Amino acid sequence: MPYTYKYPRPALTVDCLIFSGNQGAYSVLLIKRGTPPFQGMWALPGGFVDIEETLVESASRELKEETGLDNITLHQLYTFDAPDRDPRHRTISVAFYGFVRKEEVRDIAGDDADDTRWFSLEDLPELAFDHEHVIHTAMEKLPGLK
Repeated sequence: MPYTYKYPRPALTVDCLIFSGNQGAYSVLLIKRGTPPFQGMWALPGGFVDIEETLVESASRELKEETGLDNITLHQLYTFDAPDRDPRHRTISVAFYGFVRKEEVRDIAGDDADDTRWFSLEDLPELAFDHEHVIHTAMEKLPGLK
């Protein structure tokens, strides 16, 4: 179905925060970006919402495509809407979170991710986009992550 609009609109994306651990010792799963922008930098798994998907369907799809993780219960965390959060265009992202036991899952990079790795919340690498802010927001909103 073609769409024609007079006004520009933002793109809609999802970001996934997958945590593992216990109070005071949590890790988050990150991907190494295989494509621009921020190619080679660490980021949260995520991507653009397809027109026929709900937000949680999109988050689950992106998580599976980029990390191989499937059937993870995801909860909506927050919406990130800073006008300059993506250098390509105006992008609004809805973040989702879930918890797993990393020893019980097998993450493997796929789609546009070159690698996956668990990082301690206390020792994060430099992150793409505004993902450091996204992770810190989760730490503020979710009891026990700090």
